[in-house]
Amino acid sequence: MISTLSLVALGGAIGASLRWLTGVAVLRALGSSDFPLAIITVNVIGSFLMGVFVVAAAQRGLTHMSPFVMTGLLGGFTTFSAFSLETMTLIERGHMGQAGLYILLSVGLSVGALALGLILARGVFA
Repeated sequence: MISTLSLVALGGAIGASLRWLTGVAVLRALGSSDFPLAIITVNVIGSFLMGVFVVAAAQRGLTHMSPFVMTGLLGGFTTFSAFSLETMTLIERGHMGQAGLYILLSVGLSVGALALGLILARGVFA
């Protein structure tokens, strides 16, 4: 358990660092923008890498690396990759309604929770 937790933590530290570096690189390459280009870049790259790893791990017997790669590295890089994987898993299993509901609830509730957190924090710290 401790070694798995250490792998997740190490992967998370690496992934978060790569997310920051990617954001810096996008900012330097494209300049400042009101549109969150760095976050979209990270989300798309992370989702692509999650898809590649899931297949490679299954085909090459690397599923033991999942805590480090999927939860840690890619989770630290972008949690959107995990969201994308769960959505595709539902779609591939033929659960289109559940996939749609998962997308709507995940995005809607997450944005709503963030808005509520902003409102409450502004009330407390104002």
